[in-house]
Amino acid sequence: MTCASCVSRVERVLKRQSGVSEATVNLATESARVVLTEPADADALARIKRAVRDAGYEPRALDEPEEDQTASWHGIPRDFLPVLAGLVLSAPLALPMLGDLFGQHWMLPAWVQFLLATPVQFWLGARFYKAGWHALKAMTGNMELLVAIGTTAGWALSTWLWLRADAGEMVHLYYEGSAVVITLVLLGKWLEARAKRQTTSAIRALHALRPERAHLLPDGVRRTDETDVAVDELLAGDEVRVLPGERFPADGEVLDGHSQADESMLTGESMPVPKSPGDRVTGGSLNGDGSLRVRVSAVGAQSVLARIIALVQDAQAGKAPVQRLVDRVAAVFVPAVLVIAALTLGVWLWVGSPVEEALLHAVAVLVIACPCALGLATPAAIMAGTGVAARHGILIKDAEALETAHRVDTVAFDKTGTLTEGHPRLLSVEGVAGVDELAALGAAAALQAHSAHPLAQAVREAALTRGVDVAEAVDVQAVPGRGLQGQVQGTTLALGSVRWMGELSVDLSLLQDALARQQTSGATVSVLATQLPSGGWAALALLAFGDEPKAGSAQAIAQLRKRGLKLVMVSGDNQPAALAMARRLGLREDLGEVIAEVLPGDKAAVIARLRAGAEGQEFTAGPSQGEFAPPWGAATRAAAERGGHVVAMVGDGVNDAPALAAADVGMAMSHAQGGGSDVAMHAAGITLMRGDPALVAASLDISRRTVAKIRQNLFWAFFYNAAGIPLAALGYLSPVVAGAAMALSSVSVVTNALLLKRWKPDA
Repeated sequence: MTCASCVSRVERVLKRQSGVSEATVNLATESARVVLTEPADADALARIKRAVRDAGYEPRALDEPEEDQTASWHGIPRDFLPVLAGLVLSAPLALPMLGDLFGQHWMLPAWVQFLLATPVQFWLGARFYKAGWHALKAMTGNMELLVAIGTTAGWALSTWLWLRADAGEMVHLYYEGSAVVITLVLLGKWLEARAKRQTTSAIRALHALRPERAHLLPDGVRRTDETDVAVDELLAGDEVRVLPGERFPADGEVLDGHSQADESMLTGESMPVPKSPGDRVTGGSLNGDGSLRVRVSAVGAQSVLARIIALVQDAQAGKAPVQRLVDRVAAVFVPAVLVIAALTLGVWLWVGSPVEEALLHAVAVLVIACPCALGLATPAAIMAGTGVAARHGILIKDAEALETAHRVDTVAFDKTGTLTEGHPRLLSVEGVAGVDELAALGAAAALQAHSAHPLAQAVREAALTRGVDVAEAVDVQAVPGRGLQGQVQGTTLALGSVRWMGELSVDLSLLQDALARQQTSGATVSVLATQLPSGGWAALALLAFGDEPKAGSAQAIAQLRKRGLKLVMVSGDNQPAALAMARRLGLREDLGEVIAEVLPGDKAAVIARLRAGAEGQEFTAGPSQGEFAPPWGAATRAAAERGGHVVAMVGDGVNDAPALAAADVGMAMSHAQGGGSDVAMHAAGITLMRGDPALVAASLDISRRTVAKIRQNLFWAFFYNAAGIPLAALGYLSPVVAGAAMALSSVSVVTNALLLKRWKPDA
């Protein structure tokens, strides 16, 4: 494909196919993203490919190897040979034009000009005729059609003037115009292709991370020796040896050995990450100076690297909302240019100009029109922006998230695991009179033996450290957002938040002093209670947990505040604990930057409230639905529709997924060496590949810069045409100058987008 008109035509053809619900075509990657109403089968894919071919294009599978761009002939790149041939044939035709500048007037014989220009017109220019013919059959237009009509008119005019001239008559011909225009367009397309390959360098670099071979260790049954196999042959459960300096062939778990891993290409983190038995490793990352034995956990499309590549490809194949304007312009661009060219010819003839002069002005109009620059303006910037973001650990899921992020004025953070380390430790256990604290710790550890909650892990670690015997709990039930309930040694126990204890009518008066002291210090508090024979509940002990802010959280908060953004921390902790952590992070209660005691199911409602711009009203949780009680609901939705804040939500866990989806831009923070929560990553528009809050500001910054490049590119693309077409119609531009301007427009748009590759997050 060559221009925005090509994009429109292929999209129309694809959307007409049965079973296709959506089709998006990207000019920069020359790819199509097709959504089917039913699962794809061989027939559906064959029909799609046939439709592309019938539209005049060559269908190519996404995973088909690209042509070798390094292939050369006697040191000359093979894809440059047509351009070189055009330059060699056109140079003698253009030399008399240079001579005119120095007062030397001479001209090649007409038959020599004909022999030089005709191969350029019909051999090197054959691609323009072929593509233009397909456009005509489809009752549409494209850049090739304009070039084919314009240069053919110039060549035909010159041939007619030559053939009708008297013997010995010196007649001025215009072969150089047609030949040089075709050569310049070919040169521009070659430069454009080289620039576009640079915009996809991030994808190629990610593909290159995966090694080709792996050292497969013997399993003692079918294999008794270490064997080198292709990475494609690895299966989950295989054990491999990774030598110093090699890349990990797949995701896995270290079984033996100590080393470091360079994960900078995946996470943007430049510091090596220590690896010991039990640690996770990511395929594609680089092993340090130690030999490791690794058990493979994920291969192929399930690996982290494959998911990263898929995310980046999907984002680059997508279409930003601003592109809709370009699509509307492209739909009428070529017909409008043809009409303007016809009017130019007619007006110049009407005012008495010679036929050849009127025709040259019309040719200049056809040649300078540039729908290719319009088609490249948006996707080139998106590809460059998403590519450089991926190199720094920011995965942008789609173009819409990239475009929306620059308008964000409010950032909401989940607290645990996002602003804090997310690895709380048990600070103390305080029992009521007569309750042994170690026994209470053992009972709590029994209830939480199989829970994945961070607080449960802290309890189990404390019980193990203190040597507490942990009994077996039965009938354990999780109460979402509240805690756990079960039986330990025949006694029914409940362990959970202070709020839940209030719902169970637990008397906390005996723990009041300890509760107030721990909450004031900022600790997260859980209460262990036992069920009485009467059916009521009595408190047994209080468990206090502490978490630490991440090293860069306070600086990240300060950086975002400098940008004038409204900041909010959303926490399930009680108000005193949340406020204590907020003070350490630099968040202010008086500005409404702390929302505490929010159940996981209510986070999405908090985001809806922020989007509606109603942050000044009091938050009230519904009794059971996990939603805002009146006046929230219809009023909030109506306010959101009227327009409020543009909100980014930053979270890291499964329970953050609804809030990430509810936000204008969801940012999922990954923790497991590039793994992260698949659910959160799926719900979010942006994935941060390491748990660094500073990446939030970096994400907003690359979004702002990318959108700025899109706007610059669109301005220049429209400017070229808005200024060039009238100048050509008025006779101020020759076809040669018009051809050079058209070639320059496409190259300048892509080159401007490539400036994004120099972007780096603020230190």
